[in-house]
Formats: sequence, C-alpha cells, structure tokens
Amino acid sequence: MFGLTPCETATLRRLSTPRKIQDFLDRIPINFEKHGDTHMSPRRVLRERKAHCVEGALVAAAALWLHGKPPLLLDLKTIEFDDEHVVALFKEHGRWGAISKTNHAVVRYRDPIYKTIRELALSYYHEYFRDDGLKTLASYSRPFDLRTMGDYWITTHEDLWEIDDKLNAIPHYQFVPKKNKPLIRRATPFERRVVNTREWSKDDPRT
Repeated sequence: MFGLTPCETATLRRLSTPRKIQDFLDRIPINFEKHGDTHMSPRRVLRERKAHCVEGALVAAAALWLHGKPPLLLDLKTIEFDDEHVVALFKEHGRWGAISKTNHAVVRYRDPIYKTIRELALSYYHEYFRDDGLKTLASYSRPFDLRTMGDYWITTHEDLWEIDDKLNAIPHYQFVPKKNKPLIRRATPFERRVVNTREWSKDDPRT
C-alpha cells in the first residue's frame, strides 16, 4: 500500500490508534536539521528515526490513512520571529484531537475532546510564546487533506516543500480580534521557565 516496503507497512500498521502514533513519535529524536533544512517524507523519517513537527505530522497522517482515517493537517501560524507548528488531526466519536511532534514541554498531543477545530487550535494558544513571554500564535488553518496530493508524499526521497506552499495557500483564521490584541498578557517569568524545558538536546548524536 502507498508503495511502502513490507517493513514500512508493518511499522505503520502497528500504529493503529492516535495514542500509539503519538507514543512512536515521542520515542524518536527531534530533527534539529543540523545539515540543512529538511521536509522529510514518512519513509525518510522511518529510516532516519528523527523528525521535526511537520515531518512528525506527515508520519501521523500516513498512519491514520493506512488505518482508514483521513490524513489531515492543521497549520498554526505565528507572528514574525517565531516558529510555526503543524499537527495531524483525528476525530473520534465526533470530537477532534491532534498528534504533535515537538521538543517543547507543551504544544503536544491533544485528546479527542474538542467540538470544533477552533476549540482545538485555541488549546495551543496560551503556552505558545517566545522567551520574552510574548504570545505568538496568530492564526490557524482549516484542515488540509493530504489526499488531494495523492500518496507520493509518503515515500518520496525529495524534500516536501510543496506541502508548505499548500498550507500557506489555504484559508487561515485569526486567534485574537484586533481590538483585543492590546489586552493579551505576556507569560510570566515562572511560566517561561517551566515551558522552556526541552526533551531532546542538540548535543545528542541521535538528533
């Protein structure tokens, strides 16, 4: 299926629930892109055993699709000078959840308890801030269905920059009304210290 090898198929078949997918992504190191920017396919992630957020979301989407679920991505855009985030979406019994690969203590897996995509996206807002405490999430996308791109993205050896282009092109919705932007409080020094915890170090040879 999808042009995967038997070994690759077996790995993804074992990831039969969102929780199992998240556990798998948590076990592999973060991709610090030490040798240049990457946008690896699920095949390359399975072989190199590391991933950053978009690469992890693609692995999750491929596993969900293999098990009959739609491969959906959610793009979380930030203001300037901060990294954006991408998660894979899933739905169980009418409620949305998300699978997330991150090196941070927060912005992680979301249980399927959210009625709407906006509810789920908002759950990432308060913990997404820079070192100076400025909250940086600006907008979230409507779900992007990877089936519109066929299935080549699962096994290609090329970097998938076109997925970024697709995510940038779809509609996004603002988190904060314009009149409310001056009212947003910065994260406190205590919050910044706690959230600054990282799971993987750049010094780790596996990253």
